[in-house]
Amino acid sequence: MPMPLIKESDVDVLIIGAGPAGLMCANALANFGVNVRIVDQRPVKVAAGHADGIQPRTTEVFQSYGLAERLLREGNLVNRAAFYNPGPNGGIECTERSRGFFTPTARYPFEVTLHQGGIEAIFLDSMTALGVHVERPVVPTSIELSAIDAELKDPNSHAVKVVLKHLDAAATEGATETEIVHAKFVLGADGAHSWVRKSLGIAMEGEQTDYIWGVLDFVPNTDFPDIRNFCAVHSRNGSCMVIPREGDTVRLYVQLSDADVRDAATGRVDKDKFSPERILDVAHRSLTPFTIAAPHGVEWWTLYIIGQRVASKYSVQERVFIAGDACHTHSPKAGQGMNASMHDSHNLAWKLTHVIRGWAGLSLLKTYEFERRKYALELIAFDKRFSALFSGKPRTDEDADGVTHEEFLEAFETFGLFMSGIGVYYAPSVLTRMTHQSSAHGLVIGQRLHPHIFVRAADARPVDIHDMLPADGRFGVAVFAGDADTHIAALARSLDALLRRYAEQRGGVAAVFNVFTVLAQSKDDVNYTDVPELLRPHWSKVLLDDTDMFGRSGGGGYDAYGIDRARGAVVIVRPDGFVGTVAPLEDLSEIDEYFSSFMVGPGP
Repeated sequence: MPMPLIKESDVDVLIIGAGPAGLMCANALANFGVNVRIVDQRPVKVAAGHADGIQPRTTEVFQSYGLAERLLREGNLVNRAAFYNPGPNGGIECTERSRGFFTPTARYPFEVTLHQGGIEAIFLDSMTALGVHVERPVVPTSIELSAIDAELKDPNSHAVKVVLKHLDAAATEGATETEIVHAKFVLGADGAHSWVRKSLGIAMEGEQTDYIWGVLDFVPNTDFPDIRNFCAVHSRNGSCMVIPREGDTVRLYVQLSDADVRDAATGRVDKDKFSPERILDVAHRSLTPFTIAAPHGVEWWTLYIIGQRVASKYSVQERVFIAGDACHTHSPKAGQGMNASMHDSHNLAWKLTHVIRGWAGLSLLKTYEFERRKYALELIAFDKRFSALFSGKPRTDEDADGVTHEEFLEAFETFGLFMSGIGVYYAPSVLTRMTHQSSAHGLVIGQRLHPHIFVRAADARPVDIHDMLPADGRFGVAVFAGDADTHIAALARSLDALLRRYAEQRGGVAAVFNVFTVLAQSKDDVNYTDVPELLRPHWSKVLLDDTDMFGRSGGGGYDAYGIDRARGAVVIVRPDGFVGTVAPLEDLSEIDEYFSSFMVGPGP
């Protein structure tokens, strides 16, 4: 028998796992021009089921990559929530209806629901257009970091060796079964049972709860009046959650009893002990007096025990990283798992890009764990509270210690900003400097930039400021120049000299920084061509804090952001849409200090 051929190759970033976290990262890196490969052990992509909820902040991120239009077209928009509790006749009754999430600054103030396969297809098609495809079925068999310190500290070295096994190589003429990949960086986005995490000996810290749930996706026949709203149902028979999905599909989360589904010997959930029909029967009892059936069968189903764990660390030597379920697991009740996973990758991708380009040192990558692990710990604390309320018995005359509707609703509203992703906050670091927070007190340094409608000076068209900040790997430099013309030329000269120090040998200012200007002036009083060229690198780059031609939108932006119209400010927006720092116009040294803290030559 001939010896199998062994191929060797180099790559900037190797991603293991093509779920939402891996695909988000691969798509972002491909957009940024990074040499990336992504492999997955599954022979085909997800077709149905799995995660399905996209929160308001995640939709904003999709928009920044140019993917929101398709998401909104194919998904279902969940605008309203309904709460059901035990009624006087033994069944349930609607206690309250409200908006879905408390998200006062959300650009998309609703949840989008679409099965995971549909969400992944959006990334896959985007990647295909960029020449990147998921390689499958492929499994890693070993991973090894260089033992040479100089190689580990050199961002240009391929310091990680991964051996891949191509499972279908025998059926492909000319293919090799085994391949050795030399990568600069590796991302393990390979799920809760992550091979990468286990291979590196990274522990998962936390615990498993006693809450067991069944999940069903199907097209229902029902007289339940809120079947097209998000519903939290507390009944004497157990809890149930209703999630309306694309088309006529609905997802039900149904609380099950321990004895029904747990294997007594192993303590694990045993799907063989249950069936989708039995889950639907439990749901029917929980929804009494309403009826529900699945005349066309069940599209997808599963069982799970809620576990709440966070990885002890998110990287090894800033060379191998983990993201998504590989580093945090929790309940799906508030729709955080897939969203948190994609935000991990959104946070990491631009940082990897800047290091690979030589714009920043390896130390920048330490901020990935600093920011995302802190978020995961906060998520677990929230999830423990939320899942306990959801899974707890409702308060009744027979159970005075149960959960009241008021308690659940208060938690739902209190955690709304967190659940939506809008309230995510990154603590002070080299990427979030609070020195001049008072210059834009309506924005929170360390949170994503609030959306707001401004008017484009050239054509009076209303534009959301988020559309000025696409996810293209550049830092946004939003110059709020105020309402005076006298200082703008001097401001442009000072800012030009400062930014050129970091951009001259990297393709120029426009290659590194996305500069645009927001004036506190009327559309009738401004000639945009009077704005210095640095501050208007394109005719579309001058905005006004004014209303549109019909007075329907725009205006009040300076007040909303807490920026003085006379003094102005420069807002630095990170490539992931978070506010990095703010500088008063009279002291731009803050911008210099900000970039010099993590960017490397050819700076000062």
